Amino acid sequence: MADQPILRLFVIAMLIAIVISLGMAFRNLFRTQGKGTGTVRALTVRVALSIALFIILMVLAKLGVIKPH
Repeated sequence: MADQPILRLFVIAMLIAIVISLGMAFRNLFRTQGKGTGTVRALTVRVALSIALFIILMVLAKLGVIKPH
């Protein structure tokens, strides 16, 4: 993956989005004292992003675009 900076940037962007979603869930948890649906929504987005990243990496590995160690 060292010769493909676009993929590296994509993975880094996805990881940043996952961490931001986790932070949003944490903020919503304290802001609403656990009574709203914002925390659940942010955690759902985080899980969806994580699963999407995992599937994309597995497909790229299967196609030979990236080589796992």
